[in-house]
Amino acid sequence: MTINTEMKVRVAKITQVADQVKRFRFERVDGQPMPVFSGGAHVIVSMRDGKALRRNPYSLMSSPADTAGYEISVLRVENSRGGSAFLHETLKEGDELVLSQPVNLFAYDHRGKKHIMMAGGIGITPFIAMMDQMEREGKNFELHYAVRTRTHGAYWKELQQRYGAHRVKVYCDAEKLFIPVEKVLENQPLGTHLYVCGPAGMINGVLGKARDLGWPKQNLHSEEFLAPPPGKAFQVKLAKSNRTIDVAPHQSILEALEANGVDAPYLCRGGACGQCETGVISCDGELEHNDHFLEPDDKASGKKIMICVSRIKGNAVTLDL
Repeated sequence: MTINTEMKVRVAKITQVADQVKRFRFERVDGQPMPVFSGGAHVIVSMRDGKALRRNPYSLMSSPADTAGYEISVLRVENSRGGSAFLHETLKEGDELVLSQPVNLFAYDHRGKKHIMMAGGIGITPFIAMMDQMEREGKNFELHYAVRTRTHGAYWKELQQRYGAHRVKVYCDAEKLFIPVEKVLENQPLGTHLYVCGPAGMINGVLGKARDLGWPKQNLHSEEFLAPPPGKAFQVKLAKSNRTIDVAPHQSILEALEANGVDAPYLCRGGACGQCETGVISCDGELEHNDHFLEPDDKASGKKIMICVSRIKGNAVTLDL
């Protein structure tokens, strides 16, 4: 279960904004204002796709000052588990969905004297709302945005027009233009904060370089929602309720529990927040930790698992549920 309530919304508008990227605008069915959110927040979109109920996290990219509706942008992913394919190919204007209330795991630090954002591909989305808020609050910021090609990169023209090319810098892989990470991070004023969103390799590379340059840990921020990877089927045994549930190859533990009426906690469903951390009593096999929340010692202990993205390689795992 989420720790917040859900809202019924209607798809007000769908816009193709780049190759393989669509923007979706949602407005409440009851006509009420949307809850206020801050830049960096996300919602969980619940989609009824035939018999399957899919719940995926997406960053809010609309202005936090706009309470008439929420907007997200979605990349059409090859070999999609179903979420991006459903949104791109099935969802139509006028259709109804359910959204969670917004949750922010990637808010910018208001104490920062300067804010540097680095985005890769669809990782631009949380920064669009973040920059809108920073601009209204008079913050000092700059964006470095890496795209595969100019046609694959969403919003870069609009962002440069709004904030200026001196604050929004675009780098294109196809043109052999890459973010000069070390040059950007060197000699920044004290109190500068760094925010990274994009593919895992980019996030790890940028944060690693920042650490090498002596950036303090508390000034480094990142966000990546992971999709639960597939694997072989296994069983989950619930110690408290004395139940055994099958987890299919393309199903997360959390999804299997929900499909069988088990109320399990979550916030991000992408291995980032820690809300779904669950105790492991025993494991007939090997835990496969796919999250980026647990510390290495916790993963090595074999006593914890993030059920939204992690699974096992083996026959069964017994959880403290």
